[in-house]
Amino acid sequence: MLKSSIDKSTGFEKRFENINTVVFENSTVASAAVAQEIASLIKSKQENNEACILGLATGSSPKGLYAELVRLHKEEGLSFKNVISFNLDEYYPMEPDSINSYVRFMKELLFDQVDILPENVHIPDGTLSKEEIAEFCANYEAKIEALGGIDLQILGIGGNGHIGFNESGSLQNSKTRLVALDHITRVAASGDFLGLNNTPRTAITLGVKKIMEAKQVILMAWGVGKSNIIKASAEGQVTNLVPASFLQEHKNAVFVLDKEASSKLTRINTPWLVEKVVWTDKLIRKAVLGLALHLKKPILMLTDADYIENGMSDLLADSGPAYDINIKIFNKLQNTITGWPGGKPNADDANRPERAEPAKKRVLLFSPHPDDDIISMGGTFMRLQEQGHEVHVAYQTSGNIAVADDEALRFANFVIDYNEKFGIKSAEADTIYKKAETFLRNKKTSEIDIPEVRYIKGLIRKGEARATSHFVGLPDSQIHFMELPFYETGAIEKNPIGEEDILITMDLIEKIKPHQIYAAGDLADPHGTHKVCLDAIFEATKRLKPKDFMKDCWLWLYRGAWQEWGIDEIEMAVPMSPDQVLAKRHGIFKHQSQKDGVVFQGTDSREFWQRAEDRNKETAQFYKQLGLATYAAMEAFVRWEY
Repeated sequence: MLKSSIDKSTGFEKRFENINTVVFENSTVASAAVAQEIASLIKSKQENNEACILGLATGSSPKGLYAELVRLHKEEGLSFKNVISFNLDEYYPMEPDSINSYVRFMKELLFDQVDILPENVHIPDGTLSKEEIAEFCANYEAKIEALGGIDLQILGIGGNGHIGFNESGSLQNSKTRLVALDHITRVAASGDFLGLNNTPRTAITLGVKKIMEAKQVILMAWGVGKSNIIKASAEGQVTNLVPASFLQEHKNAVFVLDKEASSKLTRINTPWLVEKVVWTDKLIRKAVLGLALHLKKPILMLTDADYIENGMSDLLADSGPAYDINIKIFNKLQNTITGWPGGKPNADDANRPERAEPAKKRVLLFSPHPDDDIISMGGTFMRLQEQGHEVHVAYQTSGNIAVADDEALRFANFVIDYNEKFGIKSAEADTIYKKAETFLRNKKTSEIDIPEVRYIKGLIRKGEARATSHFVGLPDSQIHFMELPFYETGAIEKNPIGEEDILITMDLIEKIKPHQIYAAGDLADPHGTHKVCLDAIFEATKRLKPKDFMKDCWLWLYRGAWQEWGIDEIEMAVPMSPDQVLAKRHGIFKHQSQKDGVVFQGTDSREFWQRAEDRNKETAQFYKQLGLATYAAMEAFVRWEY
């Protein structure tokens, strides 16, 4: 399947991409295609009575692949008895039963669910002494060589272009070894370890040399967060600063991407530079706004020469001159701006993003975690409430894993002190506190929180979310805590979306019968909480679509604190004054457990409120740069047609 797709690549594509790339609609379809490739290889080896040597990766990228391989085993009889696997890497030091161990990851997601022989599984050992590592690594490579090399190597890619844990600066002939992890890599992994201080500084990794010696290599990447490094790896120069770029020199390597990960590739992002295109309204807007931002010119100042000199002469020929195109795009962008996100009553709404009627709308704002509502669309949230709409907020998960252990102890201790001060006798509270304290003080890295601790942490987040909603002006009757079951594992790794999650979502939508739904549209991580929550909403709205009330319901997607919609994608931009920016900040401050020592810092050390403000200010700056009115900040939305 992959090879046939690759064969269809055009000469234009190869002009920019120095490696074969295959783009799929989404990671699910892509993972299934890679699984079929692996299954075909395993079966062909079985027919010849040969072992199939697989190089396997961990991280979020191969999760869908392993799920599909398990399905092929259980439903279609794919046997792994002839498979010998070698994993790329492991954190060091790391106990095999730790929650973050790659041994545990591989067992839970693949090995324990298929019939691979235990003696055929090889994973770097994170329990070795440092003195033993060099010999172990040499033997690891020797085993691969004795088997004739790796038949198919699966890879993910890090934000800095690392493959395995071969960080930026690794040489092409590097061997299997102990490496120091790049700060970017550690920060990206810090969410899994509940903070940067707990994240390992070193790891054992298969060297670049052995990866390059594999007979076939498939690198998988999902989400817009990987788009920049994919472009650098596929179109840039071969450099040890981006180890994935070495694959350009491999004879049988392919990048398998979803649409978001491929979005910065030249043929995807600016297809008019590659070949003649059909200039749709959407493509014209993308091209013109991109040109204006690139040249740092207001839209109305772009000239015919600007278009011609930047590969857009075809657009002039089709729709020119520049003056006419500029006015059309300027007006469309201007029409996205509204101070009335619920629609302006008694106004002409022909060019507004939202309907004027009904004047008072029922609004359902879904928040994946207990703070996404205020962080991502706090200004709009407050505006909707102030303008008289019936606003409901639904917190989809408890967010309990994002609370530090000492915060949970402090909260439990408060309850004990409170009871003691007011003479409230509660043996149950004392027992719960002692049980939680004992567990947390003796907690091992391989353990997940006991239910009592998870509930305490969830109560902290619940109280903060309620405080924010009260700050905005919502009564308790319009605050909904959904506690979707998929999230309640107690670990970083969540369950897939289930029928119960969908039914809970459907029930709430049907109960409120909203005219507007707002949902987090972050698609960067297909296995992340935001995406799973969004999938539940998509499936719920799809099933409810035949209902009469859904004919009047519009679904708007917002983005999180880390990124915003592209300027060409935005369909509604809600401006904020300096006072509204400050009010939003105060709303975010209600989430004290997430402030000052944020658990999930991503690749950015700014606090959530700083990220949100900077992102909103940047959106307003883009509008200003393009020649529109100046605002302190803006929140942006895209309408989803379900």
